[in-house]
This record gives sequence, structure tokens and C-alpha cells, in this order.
Amino acid sequence: METHKLFFSHFCFFLFSLLIGYQGVYGSSHHHHHHHHRHHGIYGFRPTKLFVFGDSYADTGNNRKSEANSWKVPYGITFPGKPAGRFSDGRVFTDYIAKFLGIKSPIPYRWRNFGIKRLRNGMNFAYGGTGVFDTLILDPNMTTQIGFFEKLINDSVYTKHDLQSSLAHVSVAGNDYAAYLYKGGTYQGLQTFIMQVVNQIFIDLKRIHSMGVRKITVTALQPLGCLPPSTVASSFQQCNATQNTAVSFHNLLLQQAVAKLNNETKDSPFVILDLYTSFISVLKNKGEYQGSSKFETPLKPCCMGISNEYSCGSVDDKGAKMYTICDNPDSAFFWDTAHPTQAGWHAVYTSLQATLQQI
Repeated sequence: METHKLFFSHFCFFLFSLLIGYQGVYGSSHHHHHHHHRHHGIYGFRPTKLFVFGDSYADTGNNRKSEANSWKVPYGITFPGKPAGRFSDGRVFTDYIAKFLGIKSPIPYRWRNFGIKRLRNGMNFAYGGTGVFDTLILDPNMTTQIGFFEKLINDSVYTKHDLQSSLAHVSVAGNDYAAYLYKGGTYQGLQTFIMQVVNQIFIDLKRIHSMGVRKITVTALQPLGCLPPSTVASSFQQCNATQNTAVSFHNLLLQQAVAKLNNETKDSPFVILDLYTSFISVLKNKGEYQGSSKFETPLKPCCMGISNEYSCGSVDDKGAKMYTICDNPDSAFFWDTAHPTQAGWHAVYTSLQATLQQI
């Protein structure tokens, strides 16, 4: 971890000088983005299908049961009451977007052969652990996930009409940066890598839209410096500002990419769901939004391994739990080392209502 700290402190200085230079562009594209969307509700577009791409923040059961903790106790204890492939104690962001649209959460791609009726709400192609590019796991990256979608369209599982009344949701990139650092990526190379990641997201978003999907939401990268591995050093008291500065650079480039896509298309089909701002806001206010839980120590995860070797859901050779769980998951924002609780996602969803109205 020491090398990571050094790496990020160097990178921080470099980024601040870079961000100052971008300020003007960021301001104008941000304003432009809002201007485009203000009157969207008039057209009465109401998606009836949801297609989901990305990682564990969106996955509802695609990972293999033998490999992912999301299929182990205590995941799923709040909803549906047992492990069901979601990286949380209950619902994840995908479920809340589906709720907003008034449809059932779309079926995971792995279960696509379970009858035509199950396909009517769309499909979820997201796999926990994946990224824009290949990460440390073998599950399909974004390009492959979009390929699955393309094949279903080519096989006439979904029609042109289906696509025109659908929303695609893209949640990706956190794992790309984790893999970059894990593989020994250097400070000198990070700026270039961030640009490559955002450039690939640009290509992916354009490709999904070109298939006929009417609206596409993409998440801004969450504040990685606020995730438990980055806050454990301060006893879960403060976020790592230098890591969050790097995330801000990613999000800045994403803003510019989405502004460019919206300029190139009619009806501004692309909308950023700003997870960065909503996470920070919920953590700062301890979740005190209308109807949401109060998070007493918002940076501390509910489910923790009893030492660094173990994670939430792990057991020893005799089946004894090697983790602890808080008394009430509703009082925690983070479930494990990377993922919000159902209550955490609900608070984030609540804070994003205004943006969701633009869909």
C-alpha cells in the first residue's frame, strides 16, 4: 500500500495542474449538458426495457456461483433473504433504475434461456469484476458484453421497436484502475491509461446507441478514495483525497466524451449518472435524505473479514465464518470493501432523482 500512497501523492500534483487547465471546458460542457435535457420530459419517453452493461455495481447474478462471493452467505440477507448473485446485502443500483422505470429488474444474461416472458424487461449483461478492458478475472469485458447484446438483436430476440423503447445503463471502469495498479502500472502511465479507458467508453456508448437504443445512462466513476480499503488507514474516518483527484480526472474526460456524443446525435441520448457527487453527498450528510437511513459511520463497511486475508463471505476449512457483520445493514452505507448496502444504494438513488427525470 505504501507504493500506492507515494504513487497517488505524485499523481495528485500532476493532476491539479492538469485540472486547472481543463476548468473552462468542463464548465461549458457541463452547462451544455443540462441545457440539452431540461425539457426532455415533454416527449413522454418512457422506457419499457432496460439493458445493463458493466461490473458489480450493476450485476444481478451473472457471475459463476463457484467463483463469486455474491453467491455466498451473508450476501442477499436483506433481499431476497439469501445469496442471489448481487454484491450487496440486498438490491443494487440496477434494481433501483428498473424501479424508477416501473419495470422488473431485467434478467441476468446467464439465465436468458428461462422462457420468453422473462425477457420482456430487457437483460442484464453486467459481470462483477469486469471492466472496459480485460481485468484480473476471466468474465466478459464491456466489448464482449455488447457483443452478446448484438447477437440477441441479430437473432431477433429483440426488435427495432424494443430498442427504440429501451434504456441502456453502463456502469464501468473501477476495476480497470484496480487491475492497472495491481499489474504494476506506473505513475507516468496513468494519465495515458485514464484517457484510453474513457476513449473506449466513448466507443462503447456510441456502439450501443448505433444498435438503436434510444437512451443511455453512464455512471461517473465513484470516489475510489472513499472505499474501505482507502479509508481503513484512518479508521474509516476520511477519504483519500489524492485517489479521488485521479477519479475526478476520469470523470472530467467522461463529461467531455458525453458532451461530444450528445453534440453528434439528435435528442441528446446520453446522460451521466454522477455517482461521484452522490456518494460524496450521502457520505457527508450520513445519508440524511428524505426517507433514507442514517449512516452512523458511513465509511465503515458492515461486513468485514477478520483480517486482511479474509473477505466478507469467506469461511475456513471447517466452515467457520472468517468475517463479522454489523447489527443492522440499514445503518451502514458500505456492505463490504467495495459495494454499498441496499440502504446505501437507496440513498444514492434518492440523490439522483433529478438526473433520472431527464431520461
